[in-house]
Amino acid sequence: MFTGLIEEVGEIQSIQRGSRSCVLTIGCKTVLEGSRIGDSIAVNGVCLTVTTLGGSYFTADAMPETLNRSSLGTLKPGSSVNLERAMPANGRFGGHIVSGHIDGTGTIREIKRDDNAVWYTVGADAGLLRYIVEKGSITIDGISLTVAYVDNAVFKVSIIPHTQAVTSLRERLVGDIVNLECDIIGKYVEKLMQPAENAADASDTGEGITLDFLLKNGF
Repeated sequence: MFTGLIEEVGEIQSIQRGSRSCVLTIGCKTVLEGSRIGDSIAVNGVCLTVTTLGGSYFTADAMPETLNRSSLGTLKPGSSVNLERAMPANGRFGGHIVSGHIDGTGTIREIKRDDNAVWYTVGADAGLLRYIVEKGSITIDGISLTVAYVDNAVFKVSIIPHTQAVTSLRERLVGDIVNLECDIIGKYVEKLMQPAENAADASDTGEGITLDFLLKNGF
């Protein structure tokens, strides 16, 4: 699990591409401290497994599903990436619950300065926007942010100078694709609230959570 608080901006040193997958070599420093082969590091919000470690880099495999769901396939040598190690059990929970499992991607539609802040307007599919709520949490390229506005086509976040300075958002341009992970709680609630395919079977076996079940039990 991650928190969405970026520890370091790394750089893609090389990409070894397969037919539908790739191996990323990422230059970095901070996230190497205490890391071992097999550990998880979020790269632009995507949870990847460390496969080799060097003095100033690590490598990780990206499988076809990862490339299909994220913007990692658009990276090239020299690209900046946000990095965060998995949260330790005794760590401080400063962001929000981030799984590192990307829901999809969005496209930056507008970047607008507002005094000391910068507004980012991001377009996304309706299937993602349904999980995004005003004043709720969203992860953009691994960064834990607060949603300031949302409608049926876009959402907006307002970035403070510190976030601009310590993440790769400062390099993003209109038209760039970014990784999005919606608040995990909403997705679980929706899944549990879905009616059983066969209500009769569900009541017989005691399986499934329905609106009637919740009402009867005081929820």
